[in-house]
Amino acid sequence: MNLELSPSVKYWLNFFHPLIMWLLFVLSIYAAYLGLQVQRTRNSQGEEKKELIKGRYNIRHYQIGSILLGLMVAGAIGGMAVTYINNGKLFVGPHLLAGLGMTSLIAFSAALSPYMQKGANWARMTHILLNFTLLGLFAWQAVTGVQIVQRILTNA
Repeated sequence: MNLELSPSVKYWLNFFHPLIMWLLFVLSIYAAYLGLQVQRTRNSQGEEKKELIKGRYNIRHYQIGSILLGLMVAGAIGGMAVTYINNGKLFVGPHLLAGLGMTSLIAFSAALSPYMQKGANWARMTHILLNFTLLGLFAWQAVTGVQIVQRILTNA
């Protein structure tokens, strides 16, 4: 049984990871917006709070965060798999190492959810710090990812 992929399939697989990651970057910005709205709801009072509660920002933030966690882990593994399939090795460099770090950050951030649900402010602050660090790394990853895609296009 031969599992060798055709050259055209191998080539187009190169673009699956970047497309997913750009989608996740935009989704991460939306999740940050929702998280800020959750914080705003928590800190407001009276009629403003009643109005903000109707937005269900906490539920939407949790759901988007769950989607982000799953897709980011799958996207990171997929990116490494495609690199290995096409090159027979992984290129250990800043893009790979930062991506692995980002995957760890989102896992730790999600793991804080039970503590935040119980009202632990330290968990909430750590969650926010981890996620804004993640967002900064994500922006940097987008730039280095575009450079890698440009290299793939040039070598095609």
